Amino acid sequence: MDVKERILVKAEELFLQYGIRSVSMDDIANSLGMSKKTLYQYYADKDELVDAVVDGHISGMQADCLTCRKDAKDAIHEIFIMMERIMDEFSNMNPMLLYDLEKFHFRAYRRFKDHKDKFLAQIIRQNIEWGIKEEMYRPDINVDIITKFRLESMMVPFNVSVFPPGKYNLAILSEKIIEHFVYGLATIKGHKLIQKYNEQRQKKLSYAESKK
Repeated sequence: MDVKERILVKAEELFLQYGIRSVSMDDIANSLGMSKKTLYQYYADKDELVDAVVDGHISGMQADCLTCRKDAKDAIHEIFIMMERIMDEFSNMNPMLLYDLEKFHFRAYRRFKDHKDKFLAQIIRQNIEWGIKEEMYRPDINVDIITKFRLESMMVPFNVSVFPPGKYNLAILSEKIIEHFVYGLATIKGHKLIQKYNEQRQKKLSYAESKK
């Protein structure tokens, strides 16, 4: 891993854990054991570094989404695979991250919003259409409205005035919202499949706990 990549990886790790505003360029340099002068040789300022971190993170998320689609047996399975990825990613994520992005790094926030409103909207729409076609989701669903609803419900756990970080866990909040969403979409046939995947997931989690 070259120096520029090391800076990017460390910055992303610190931003995810502590939020963006509370992490300074000094903090990043100190965590890497390098001088701030060296850091500025690769990134002109914090804005440039945040832009690079967000671009890299979005590329990773998009690759994950496409892998989930490829690996899924059906539309509900795709949601469960994605839920596992989200739970893993959000388990150590500071919910202030998006607030900091919108408030202090609007260029990077606009990049995230573009990803959400275009790429993620397409992924959600395709999942809903797939589920309807296989009779896992209700045929009366308005795909456009429910796609937008899901996109906005994704943002709810990051609203710290509604869900204070000290009281609520970001990963668990996201899990509960996804479960509510998929149950609302599902037919009786789909509900049975949700229960099946839920049982498999619980067994997997119990096994992982027993190995600790």
